[in-house]
Amino acid sequence: MIHLFGSHFGTYEVQGIEGQQKLLPFRHDLEPSAVGAAFLDLAEHSQRVTQPMVRAGWLAGHDTEAFAGELRGRDTFVPVSWETAVALVAGEIDRVRTRHGNASIFGGSYGWASAGRFHHAQSQLKRFLNLAGGFTASVNSYSYGTARVMLPHVIGAEHREAGAMAPSWDQIALHTDHLVAFGGFRMTNAQVEAGGTGSHRAGDWLARALARGMRMTVLSPVRGDAPAGPNVAHIWIRPNTDTAVLLAMCHTLLVGGMVDDEFVARCTTGFAPFAAYLRGETDGVAKTPAWASALSGVSVEDIERLARSVRWDRTLVNLTWSLQRARFGEQPYWAAIALCALAGSVGKPGAGFAFGLTAVQSIGQPLRKLQGSSMPQGENRVRSFIPVAAINELLERPGGQLDYDGTRIDLPDIRLVYWAGGNPFHHHQDLNRLARAFQRPETVIVHESMWTATALHADIVLPVSLAFERDDLAASSRDNWLVASRAVSPPPAMVLSDHAILARVAEHLGFAGDFTEGMDEGQWIARLYDGYRQRHNELPDFAMFWETGFACLDPDDEAPRPVVPFAAFVADPAGQPLSTPSGRIELFSERVRAFGYGDAPGHAAWLAPEEWLGADLAQVFPFHLLSPQPAHRLHSQLDLAGPSQASKIAGCEPVLMNRDDAAARGIAEGDLVELFNDRGVCLAAAMPSSDVMAGVLVLATGAWFRPQAGRDAGGNPNTLTGDRRASRLSQGAAPNSTLVDIRRLS
Repeated sequence: MIHLFGSHFGTYEVQGIEGQQKLLPFRHDLEPSAVGAAFLDLAEHSQRVTQPMVRAGWLAGHDTEAFAGELRGRDTFVPVSWETAVALVAGEIDRVRTRHGNASIFGGSYGWASAGRFHHAQSQLKRFLNLAGGFTASVNSYSYGTARVMLPHVIGAEHREAGAMAPSWDQIALHTDHLVAFGGFRMTNAQVEAGGTGSHRAGDWLARALARGMRMTVLSPVRGDAPAGPNVAHIWIRPNTDTAVLLAMCHTLLVGGMVDDEFVARCTTGFAPFAAYLRGETDGVAKTPAWASALSGVSVEDIERLARSVRWDRTLVNLTWSLQRARFGEQPYWAAIALCALAGSVGKPGAGFAFGLTAVQSIGQPLRKLQGSSMPQGENRVRSFIPVAAINELLERPGGQLDYDGTRIDLPDIRLVYWAGGNPFHHHQDLNRLARAFQRPETVIVHESMWTATALHADIVLPVSLAFERDDLAASSRDNWLVASRAVSPPPAMVLSDHAILARVAEHLGFAGDFTEGMDEGQWIARLYDGYRQRHNELPDFAMFWETGFACLDPDDEAPRPVVPFAAFVADPAGQPLSTPSGRIELFSERVRAFGYGDAPGHAAWLAPEEWLGADLAQVFPFHLLSPQPAHRLHSQLDLAGPSQASKIAGCEPVLMNRDDAAARGIAEGDLVELFNDRGVCLAAAMPSSDVMAGVLVLATGAWFRPQAGRDAGGNPNTLTGDRRASRLSQGAAPNSTLVDIRRLS
């Protein structure tokens, strides 16, 4: 037996005796992450929440419903007993649902709190709130919320999920001649997987493909977005202009007589209006390589060369998730689909398009994916919901409406926010606006293990155990490993799991039996494992699994399960149609056009963001800010641990900037700087480099938001990002369309 801990960074072996444990790489992991080994740094951190706490201003006024929400984020907290805390939480839930209805409860949660299937905070909270009568929910994600809404209109709902249309890595390694990556190809992102993994494989597969002779071209404002290796080239491109380049590649095929007419006729609809747009017949602007070059900085020669490669080589066009986290983020994805359709490359092994290779570990992995049961959440009797990035509108505009995917969403009057798992004061945009919006609800309840900004903006903070302080079953629905994740050390005396907390509140409200079903946490874990075993009968029984520490479907990496997306559809479009209205790839969508959204037309189109380097606002704020995922933490998780702290400069988050830009402003390496715009001011430390394009700043997301004296001392880029959505169609997050300025602190 080996003692394992499963995390989003992968699986680790626990060594040592109590109080002196350390996490070592799992013996089966090809490319283990050093970041996840730092989880134990948080066990006794000074920022831990170790007992129930209640905000002083709320405690003084809540009995009379006196509203002191303006003090959230600045008030002091008072320790209380668990009995008092549970009574307060239960009382608030009952008060709000009785007086205002369950739609006035917003169940805010996100999925990254734990890799475990049982201690999954989002599932636990939704199960609890559903049993309490329901709640206003959120849908989609910050990571992939734009594409997930748009793709069903273009290639069918069966391809809406992240990675659903990526060719498998074995097919890339065998067949791809040229991998063209828009937005970058960061291998550090592939170290992460929701639910974890037993073995990271993306780097090994890429190395095999490059060793075979596959060429790779990466278009990005940051040279470091291109992986090291033979045959890898980098092309500079201005942020937010990828759609223009992709449209110009389509134009090159169209006017050069290179369109695969047979494929277009059999497998697509809407070619004529899209072609008219490319020629400029609808708006007077032909989408030529010269036009795109002026916008993007990519040369005419490179655009034409890449277009020919997509048509005549076995070329795979990959787009990062970050490209759809921008204004009009639907458009680069739609343009890439159109390009590959015009080239006739869809449905061929190792060719066509992919979205998010290396965005997380699992995308493109050629393996049999786990099918199993998840923590049952029950039915939500409340029908109100929001796209996850619309929290500010929800809190600011009770009784208002929001456009979304052809419908109008009614925004309820939220009186109570209950948050367990996730950190909106990291994920959300325009954090100063979010702080103001968080003043409005009567009560904010948060489960937290650390004193994050979200905890500081709450009224009741309930201390929750960290992932390594409880037993669980770690597994990902996109992977093939099951891990018996066993507690490394116990939590502090007054710290409980989300499940234990909610069970206590449920008992106060009279439905504890329905919530726990009479089972303890160990029995729940065994039940969830048996759900996998019912679908995969080769798995050992639970006792043997728990003793062994792990199980894996098809562990032999030399026997991959190839995936060629759209192959069946392309072979027989009539017999194997897509779930789009036409059954085909929609180059033009009449359904989307009929929505009447000016920011989401009926075909792929160039729409200039309000904030990009070609906007008038760039005369005032001349730098485009990009906020990629960090290499040393997961979102804001582990920012206080060793790897993230070691990456900082004098305790400040580093901001990458072009050397010439830095010299022009008298900024040297390590200088403290302020990034600013009309939304806020953010402190960082300068890292001048030749690896970033002029006019671009790169500040990784996830540093803790710490507002002090009118600026964020923590270095969180969402202090500065705008809270505009990608479009009215998707209401997806759009942080990567942000302009700022930078100044050296004297």
